[in-house]
Amino acid sequence: MPLPRLLPPLLLLTLLAGCTVGPDYQRPSAPLSTQFKEAAGWKAARPRDDQAKGAWWQRYDDPQLSALLTQVAVSNQNVAQYQALYRQARALVRESRAETLPSATLDAKTTRSENASSSDSGSTSAGGATVRNADSLSLGLSWDLDLWGRLRRTLEEDRASAQASAAELANATLSAQAELAQDYFQLRVLDRRLTLYEQTLADYRRYLAVIQNKYDEQLASRADLAQARTQLESADANRLALTTQRAQLEHAIALLLGKPPADFALAADPRWQARLPDIPAGLPTALLERRPDIAQAERQVAAANAAIGVATAAYYPDLTLSASGGYQSSLLGELLKTPSRFWSLGPTLSGTLFDFGATRASVGQARAAYDAKVASYRQTVLTALGEVEDDLVALRVLGPELAAQRRAVAAARDSASVTRDQYEAGIIDYLDVATTQATQLSQEQSLLQLESSQLVTSVQLQMALGGDWQAARLADAP
Repeated sequence: MPLPRLLPPLLLLTLLAGCTVGPDYQRPSAPLSTQFKEAAGWKAARPRDDQAKGAWWQRYDDPQLSALLTQVAVSNQNVAQYQALYRQARALVRESRAETLPSATLDAKTTRSENASSSDSGSTSAGGATVRNADSLSLGLSWDLDLWGRLRRTLEEDRASAQASAAELANATLSAQAELAQDYFQLRVLDRRLTLYEQTLADYRRYLAVIQNKYDEQLASRADLAQARTQLESADANRLALTTQRAQLEHAIALLLGKPPADFALAADPRWQARLPDIPAGLPTALLERRPDIAQAERQVAAANAAIGVATAAYYPDLTLSASGGYQSSLLGELLKTPSRFWSLGPTLSGTLFDFGATRASVGQARAAYDAKVASYRQTVLTALGEVEDDLVALRVLGPELAAQRRAVAAARDSASVTRDQYEAGIIDYLDVATTQATQLSQEQSLLQLESSQLVTSVQLQMALGGDWQAARLADAP
């Protein structure tokens, strides 16, 4: 058929290519509350107040912590794995986009065959046999017109999957950063706890020397001396246990930075003081834009929705327009001459007439997978709400708990001071002194542990609120 007569039907088919089967995506509803139950007493978020003003860890005003956390996105190997998966997803999008466009192939071929006899002008005889040469050069064009949107739905699915991969990368980075921050705060509080033990051990050694002198002068009993030694050794054992914990936290930080533990050290800082930031809780709806795991789940729903269209398109035939042309000759010197030219042009329509319900089953599978992703998305939202509520109530209760513990520490110090004076005046036995000193040490250690819990919980709340991440960043994904 001459090419001018093919143009009208081809133009009509091109117009039909705008049809896309399958449901258009609508973001599923999420089980959100109007406010956080445990947000009473938290600062209400003002307009744009929940927008990121720099990296979330800068709110702690700790330069060393900031220096460590900026390395996570570069050096952490788990993050590097998700970065590679994201690049893979982007490449798949480019591949799917290319499949919606025409493709061209170039084929150059030469063959040499032998027959028992032949009279062709392009053959030569050798030893009673005929050798035949055949050379060809051709260019082929092919274009799947995608009448029902199968390729476009595939591109839509791959694009949503790539955006889900971008959100997964953000979530992995946030998780690694939050884990490092928690380890860092626990390590710094351990530095203070170890300093407290060192000071306490120094006091115990001085007191043991005093009791030893009294024992030598028969002014103290052997029980008093044994009790003082027991108290000293017990405190030293606890100090050594904390030293092990600190080393393990240092090793964990090294691994999060992608370094061997032997190549990383964090010098002790016994004077370190924490700055607890003010974290506005905002509204539950903000989690949809702030939590990368929620964004990932929502993008997976979008990909599953597009997959329904891909499966539905199998009900309809595919139309491919192909054209080819070139030269073919048995003599290489005659290959590019007009008599050796050939060409072909025509559409190909192919479809399934009967498949025993396989297509219907595939569509049903895609719809079930979509329903599963919707349920997973809603559960992710519920989990996020629960995490924020848990961290809010924990921080709210830790405030007065810390205040009460500080009062307990002050009372324990006063009690220990009074009993020491009474012992030196000979009013009470050393056992009473040891008891009050042990109580003082225990209360001071409990105070530092509560401060550590408060810092760790604040990091967990930062993570539960999404850090400084915004779903708008997915616009940069393909």
